[in-house]
Amino acid sequence: MPEQLKDFAHTFLHAVNNLLPIIAVVVVFQALVLRQWPEGGGSMAMGLLIVALGVALFLRGLELGIFPVGKSLANQFARRGSLPILISFGFAIGFSAVIAEPALIAVADQAAEISDGRIDALTLRLIVAASVGLVMAMGVLRVILGHPLHWYMIIGYLTVVAVTFFAPEEIVGLAYDSGGVTTNIVTVPLIAALGIGLATSIRGRNPLIDGFGLVGLAVMVPMISVQLYGIIVYGQASPAGDAELVMNGDDAIDAANPLLQMALDLFSMLRDVLPILLVILFFQYAVLKRALSNRLRIAAGFALVIIGLYAFVVGLKLGLFPIGRSMAEQLIQFDSWLWVYLFAFAIGFATTMAEPALIAVGQQAEEAAAGKIDGRAIRLLVALGVAIGITIGIHRIITGDSIHHYIIAGYSLVIVLTALSPRYIVALAFDLGGVTTSEVTVPLVTALGIGLATHIEGRDVLIDGFGLIAFASIFPIVTVMSYAIIMERLVKWRSARS
Repeated sequence: MPEQLKDFAHTFLHAVNNLLPIIAVVVVFQALVLRQWPEGGGSMAMGLLIVALGVALFLRGLELGIFPVGKSLANQFARRGSLPILISFGFAIGFSAVIAEPALIAVADQAAEISDGRIDALTLRLIVAASVGLVMAMGVLRVILGHPLHWYMIIGYLTVVAVTFFAPEEIVGLAYDSGGVTTNIVTVPLIAALGIGLATSIRGRNPLIDGFGLVGLAVMVPMISVQLYGIIVYGQASPAGDAELVMNGDDAIDAANPLLQMALDLFSMLRDVLPILLVILFFQYAVLKRALSNRLRIAAGFALVIIGLYAFVVGLKLGLFPIGRSMAEQLIQFDSWLWVYLFAFAIGFATTMAEPALIAVGQQAEEAAAGKIDGRAIRLLVALGVAIGITIGIHRIITGDSIHHYIIAGYSLVIVLTALSPRYIVALAFDLGGVTTSEVTVPLVTALGIGLATHIEGRDVLIDGFGLIAFASIFPIVTVMSYAIIMERLVKWRSARS
């Protein structure tokens, strides 16, 4: 038990450390630029601590229960060498991991609230989770067959751009944000471990070229499916009146019995984690026909995941969402938009540099590349890309430009760079674009976009408020690929001169 408490304390401090860059940027802007403490600052600070506590509990639960079982299953299936079982397991684990993703829960709930119930939060999450499941199955097959990733990406993003032409403007930003939040504290470790593990175990596969790429695919496909969902939803009559009754009913429950509301929220978290548990139990007992070891430890892990998810959502409502909206409201009161741009750039860069998933992927890439890639340089390039992307996204909201033009231009650039980039960097670049949006960054950036769209005259919150996460995913791909192309050209130029 003392060892477990020590591990939890370490995880909690790590979660707090991930919040520090955001706190530093907010404090600097409040003290030097705004020169005032936001209203409800104490509640926001408490919310941030609850977020850190929720993330720590969640991560400890993953380490105790979900990850060990998931890795064990993946290793056993790889040793069996059964393609149908591997593909089925890839789909199931992709679906079950994403349906429990905290950042996706936050974005889906925000979308449902802002659209007055026209977009259903659970339906949106099911669509995104099914998309990631299909991606995992397709990605496993790609690794086994040894297909080059760049063709998948070029064809995929051409499809994304084509669908964007027909999608209603209310869904475009949300669709791209939904793709950006699928790869986070649950999915990245599971997806990356499965891809690299398969590439390592199959003769003739390169871990850097073949092992990476699953995360990038998991970002891309939900963009297509959510836009198709939007085409269907916005082709129907608005159910806004019914949605208002449902929301008012929830408010009545919350006001009448807070304990009942807490119980309902906890039950909702259990529902979110249940798919992962069912997948694990099914494959363990029905396919492998073996009993789970350390069942008590695994049960404790799942309990911590549920409690951590609940604390995380409570902390978001108290801390990160109010901070983003408050900062947006205060910054737009200045005569110049310069401070809004500077805040967006600083938040993007600071949070990305501290992103644990990015650090982990950078280290894995450095090891797999055998000296070709510097992990620290990769982090700087990705952080710069996120900062540029969020700043451009903020500019779009301020000017009121159509997101269609920005997104189509951005991914057209990505398609061109994919065709020009050296093959060793393509899969890694797309994965890096998928791991830049953390469980802390996503709610803050979403709240900032919604806050700006709410307070700038003539902006529609659903159309203009979403989309920042998409920009944070596009531009790291651009910076990493551009760097690789430039370095390759320099090497060739120096070789030609010598």
